[in-house]
Amino acid sequence: MVESKYENRGEFTEKIGSREDRKMKARRNRAKGVWFGLGMMGMVGWSVAIPTLIGVAIGVWLDIKYPGHISWTLTFLSIGLAVGCANAWYWVKKEQKNIERYQRDE
Repeated sequence: MVESKYENRGEFTEKIGSREDRKMKARRNRAKGVWFGLGMMGMVGWSVAIPTLIGVAIGVWLDIKYPGHISWTLTFLSIGLAVGCANAWYWVKKEQKNIERYQRDE
């Protein structure tokens, strides 16, 4: 009589079912590859660049409108950069939580 690797039919079906679940999850999340990484880098870059440019624009406008001994452009550049970095940090943390949640579910 040929001995089976699995003790009973239930253990065999459970093993096959778990493999099928893993394959289905992999197919659903296939899009999270290179393009997802590039998109995430772009989103992080723009989330820093846009507030920084807005800060520079406000600073230039204030320098023209209210000239003084301090540079409004540099001041608002720094503020825009800080806001942009905080914004990028938020998006990266959010995506990190999604990845951790997905790994826990597996």
